[in-house]
Amino acid sequence: MTNSTDPLKLIPFEAFHVGQVQEFGAYEVTEEEIVEFAGKYDPQFFHLDPEAAKKSLFGGLCASGWHTCAMTMSMMVANMRERGGSLGSPGLDDLRWRRPVYPGDVLSVHMEVLELKPSKSRPEIGFVISKTTVRNQQKIDVMDFTSKGIFPRTA
Repeated sequence: MTNSTDPLKLIPFEAFHVGQVQEFGAYEVTEEEIVEFAGKYDPQFFHLDPEAAKKSLFGGLCASGWHTCAMTMSMMVANMRERGGSLGSPGLDDLRWRRPVYPGDVLSVHMEVLELKPSKSRPEIGFVISKTTVRNQQKIDVMDFTSKGIFPRTA
């Protein structure tokens, strides 16, 4: 029996429609996580040192854009556990970091389906092109990108 924790539960391509919107997530950003991520993957002073970061363009310690991507992926996977998943993705386009992400921010995801493309070469799959926007607790956009998810076709 399939349930929401079944890793093989997939959303069928036909379940999507252009204009469909999903909103989910509530990821609280901590100073400790910002510093830990930056120490491993993006060791710039404005991600590592709260005092030095005050003198940066950001005015304080902020998360790496790549960290924001990782936090977004975490929220997306949590949402997939609830609804069902995809077969993966060939990538994303037009990634933009719009505003800094600071300790204490609570991030959420807004996804809108822009286009549906049945595969021409593999009739058992289709591509769902979506615009993903990440917002902070004040509903200010901090990051956005366009992605292409691969989903199984049932028809």
